[in-house]
Amino acid sequence: MKIGGIQKSTLIDYPGKVSATIFVSGCNFKCGFCHNPELVLVEEIKKHQCISEEKIWEFLEERKGFLDGVVICGGEPTIYDDLPDFIEKIQDMGFLIKLDTNGSRPEILQQMIELNLLDYVAMDVKAPKKRYKAVVGADIDVGQIEKSIKLLKKGVIDFEFRTTLVPGLVERKDVLEIVKWISPAPKYFLQNFQSQGKIIDSKLSKVRPFQDGYLEKLKEEITPHFDVCQIR
Repeated sequence: MKIGGIQKSTLIDYPGKVSATIFVSGCNFKCGFCHNPELVLVEEIKKHQCISEEKIWEFLEERKGFLDGVVICGGEPTIYDDLPDFIEKIQDMGFLIKLDTNGSRPEILQQMIELNLLDYVAMDVKAPKKRYKAVVGADIDVGQIEKSIKLLKKGVIDFEFRTTLVPGLVERKDVLEIVKWISPAPKYFLQNFQSQGKIIDSKLSKVRPFQDGYLEKLKEEITPHFDVCQIR
């Protein structure tokens, strides 16, 4: 496991929980709208020193009784085959586990579900099937994404789907296709692209996010397909 960073406390990343967030370096996607190039691009990862697992264990030991859970995100955590072992150690310390994933490795996801290593999963559904490769910037097997969607929809653990809307890249028509793919489902969250800060595709820094009304209208349109549908 290559660990690129840690947020020591957050009330946002894990719904209803006080948590720490561990950022894993490395990703098998290259989404242009990603705000974490230092966790995705090889040349950027090399510029930053990784945090040792020993430092993680020391920190979490100190935070027992203060934190409810730990969020594992990235990058993409499931690219590491030793992720289940890493999570098991955290779980053994008494913390709840939330995993943020792109769903590209359903076999790892299934393994962790079967081992009861996860309490909550947030899966990004980036685009409709036909446009997936173009949006994520990688030659991926969309069938693997579909397997992860079906796996989560079995309802064994609590989960959510989420999609980031980007003008000119992921818009209303794309979300409607995604909804056909993933619904019905318990929770679906829409996220508005933000152009501030570091972005993998620098050209997107000039793109203005959608106005709030655009997302509100879309949310109202798709809400009947989900128990919960909100904008983040």
